[in-house]
Amino acid sequence: MPTKNPVITMVFTKELLESVEDFRYQNRIPTRTEAIRRLLEKALDLDEKKDKK
Repeated sequence: MPTKNPVITMVFTKELLESVEDFRYQNRIPTRTEAIRRLLEKALDLDEKKDKK
């Protein structure tokens, strides 16, 4: 199914990918992509809250 959303390619270190996979399994997230998306949203929310202080 084609998407109109931008698609990006990323390269991860082995250790970073293992951390993403750990987060994924601990949170029962079905896909690696969804886990990365959620982690990015969390980081951006934290950064936004930090900037408002």
